[in-house]
Amino acid sequence: MWPLPDVLLHAMHFHMWLDALFKFQITGTYIVRLILEGLLIGVIYALMALGLTLIFSVLNIVSFAHGEFYMIGGYVVYAILHHYKGFPGLLAIVVAALVTFVIGAVFERLFLQPMAKGQVERPSEYAILITFGLSFFLQFVMLGIMGPFPKKAPRFWSFPKIDLGFIRTTKTTLFLGNIPLSGGRIFAAIIALLALAAVLWFMYRTWTGWALQAVSQDRNAAAVVGINPLNMNTLAFGMGAMLAGLAGAVLVTVFSWVPWVGVPASAKSFVIIVLGGMGSIPGSLVGGLILGVVESLGTGLFPDPARAQAYRDVFGLVIFALVLWLKPTGLFGRKL
Repeated sequence: MWPLPDVLLHAMHFHMWLDALFKFQITGTYIVRLILEGLLIGVIYALMALGLTLIFSVLNIVSFAHGEFYMIGGYVVYAILHHYKGFPGLLAIVVAALVTFVIGAVFERLFLQPMAKGQVERPSEYAILITFGLSFFLQFVMLGIMGPFPKKAPRFWSFPKIDLGFIRTTKTTLFLGNIPLSGGRIFAAIIALLALAAVLWFMYRTWTGWALQAVSQDRNAAAVVGINPLNMNTLAFGMGAMLAGLAGAVLVTVFSWVPWVGVPASAKSFVIIVLGGMGSIPGSLVGGLILGVVESLGTGLFPDPARAQAYRDVFGLVIFALVLWLKPTGLFGRKL
């Protein structure tokens, strides 16, 4: 049999997509399920992107090692739960947050502070190279410690048995009518929401948070009123690393973990902060939710399920390109 021309193949794929979309519109439950799944993962995206936004707004650099803190957070939780049976999952998450905060703060003090003190001739290039170096270093250290094979931590908790008609549960799944939602993702989203709320409260309701905002707006003016920009740099980088570590810590029970798992996560964070506006905290939150929903809808509505996951990142990048075309500063960005 002769192969079909490319034009006919594209026409057939488009017809399949229209048929699939029509069916999904009739069964709107499927659309609702995709949106809810997108929002659940979007909250995690927002948490990680918020850390990168905080680093960029205060230090004025983009950390290319951000994904590796995400990776380390997951491995810390896995190692604790694997070696200490019965260890509380929430406490393991707290340990992962502390570990990533300390690593980030120490790295900033040792390697980024010379840049802030003017001891480096080309600070922009230096920041790119040193964070890339940290990325490779952390990847290969964890490869040597944990090995190349996928790891997955046991789930933190199980749902109690509930049957209220519309709301039902099994040990691992929550059912809203006919919509199943993963218990692991729900737990991760709840922890992420609590972490986001805590960071927003810290940034907008405490003196230290106001000091971070002051340094991000004008370092010299902040120094005049008694704020030490160097200390704020360390705090911002440590907090940014901690938020990435938290995102990894809550998702290690959902996804398989390998030393390079942070690479795609870091790429998504870059997309989100540009989508929402560089340095914008509201932009990172909204951008994360948008990316999660777009990826979920795009993957779920793709007519060929066997190839849908391969195109998952493409759907977010299409929205990213459209925003840059229509509003280059991002959704919440301002012209410099």
